[in-house]
Amino acid sequence: MFFVVIGFFAGIIGGMGMGGGTILIPALILFANIDPKIAQSINLLSSIPMTIIALIIHIRSKNVVLKLVIPIALFGVFGAIFGSFVANYLSSYILKKVFGVFLLVVGSIEVKKGFSSPKNKDCPE
Repeated sequence: MFFVVIGFFAGIIGGMGMGGGTILIPALILFANIDPKIAQSINLLSSIPMTIIALIIHIRSKNVVLKLVIPIALFGVFGAIFGSFVANYLSSYILKKVFGVFLLVVGSIEVKKGFSSPKNKDCPE
């Protein structure tokens, strides 16, 4: 049941475009005691169907700018190849620390934006 709940919330976050791995990877490492390399692999494989469904919905809603997608996807493929090779040579301990720092930095930036950005007039309080 635990994995069902993790998958559900990772799907929600992924569908919103924020990356389900930000939920899935730490949850698998911290709560299920899974090796970080295995957690990353699980995240990548499980993201395929979630990404396809979210993409179809976003394309139908006309939320996709193809002129931006093509270069990002092309260079993203090269980055994924490079990152996969690097991950294979790094220890799980280092990967865990790097991912933790990444989440801390991204979280800090988002919190700072939330406090410093002006209130959106279109959003109800």
